[in-house]
Amino acid sequence: MEVPLLGGTANRGRVHRVGDTVRRPLRPTSSATHALLRHLEDVGFDGAPRVLGVDDAGREVLSYVPGHAVTAPAPAWGLTDHALRSVGRLLRRFHDAVAAFDPAPYHWSHPAPAPFDGRGIAHNDPNLDNVVFRAGEAVALIDFDLAGPGSPVWDVAAAARLWAPLRDPVDTDDSRRGRELERTRILVDSYGLDDAGREAFLPALRDSHVWMQEIVRDGAARGVPGFAAYWTPEAAARQERAMAWFDRNAAAIEEALRAP
Repeated sequence: MEVPLLGGTANRGRVHRVGDTVRRPLRPTSSATHALLRHLEDVGFDGAPRVLGVDDAGREVLSYVPGHAVTAPAPAWGLTDHALRSVGRLLRRFHDAVAAFDPAPYHWSHPAPAPFDGRGIAHNDPNLDNVVFRAGEAVALIDFDLAGPGSPVWDVAAAARLWAPLRDPVDTDDSRRGRELERTRILVDSYGLDDAGREAFLPALRDSHVWMQEIVRDGAARGVPGFAAYWTPEAAARQERAMAWFDRNAAAIEEALRAP
């Protein structure tokens, strides 16, 4: 029996659980993603799915990661500071695990732009529904479709944007509202972001916001159902409000990262 899995945008309605496996559409960059996942398995990183092959329908077969993602409407446990700290720790373990992986032989869908494309591999989409939790702790990343060359701070900034969340508080209607800077500090401290990363955080935040916005906008223009459903005039307005909020609060964000 195939059970649809909730969450996601690009592959919405096309990802299914079959027993202890997950079936997902293959992509032109699947060979790169599979090489990355096999590397994670080889180095003993337990926070990602395993590649199991391709099924008779031409879909990739991955191991199912048991647990719960933070899908809408977000459960209260997924918005706690405890959950946020565990996301930071998981992201750091992932970056440490991929440090020795060479992305050069492979074709990637959306590498991070310069100057954030030089070192390491980024998940590129550490959204709430792409992190699996068990007992309130983040234990795994899923949906590596956008993974590619990128520096660690690129992922950390994206995670802060999504989890703190760093955006105009008018667009947050849960317990995180008004705590954007405090929660950003919690995330970067739990990750262990170094001084150079903290210096690069704000440019990475702005660039990753624009980068993801363009991916979604392009997907909507090409008729990708999930992107087309998401990219409404109100969604576009939210993105503009977020960018304006970054600019108004740039000094406060930088100060929050330096606070003792």
